[in-house]
Amino acid sequence: MTRQGVRFDVPSPDNDTREYWAGAHDRRLLIQRCTACGKAFFYPRPFCPKCWSEDVATEEASGEATLYTWSVVHVNDLPPFHERVPYVAAIVDLVEGPRMMTNVVDCDFDALRVGMALRVAYRELTDDVTVPVFAPA
Repeated sequence: MTRQGVRFDVPSPDNDTREYWAGAHDRRLLIQRCTACGKAFFYPRPFCPKCWSEDVATEEASGEATLYTWSVVHVNDLPPFHERVPYVAAIVDLVEGPRMMTNVVDCDFDALRVGMALRVAYRELTDDVTVPVFAPA
């Protein structure tokens, strides 16, 4: 699962993402919202991507989303992903507005449809790291 001691599936939290990953570990999907313009956004960062204000706040998302697009990955040579194929790499639209890259789990590939309702679920990668994934609602 490593190449020169690096796991490719485990994030390295930094100052901007530490709160997000702590929330995911606690099975809470966190997004940010600009208090200046009101735009909700994802991925975690210290400024609003719309108006560039640094006045941003973290909030818990509902966990509800719709499928925007996806690809079924059949080949991935990077460990540990080669052990997981086939899997669904997807982009989902959270009901709060942001788009998020993720995986769709617990769904037949033929059942995937643009706009299908999804709900957040969680995959434990290690004792300390949990990642949000999505499953049919």
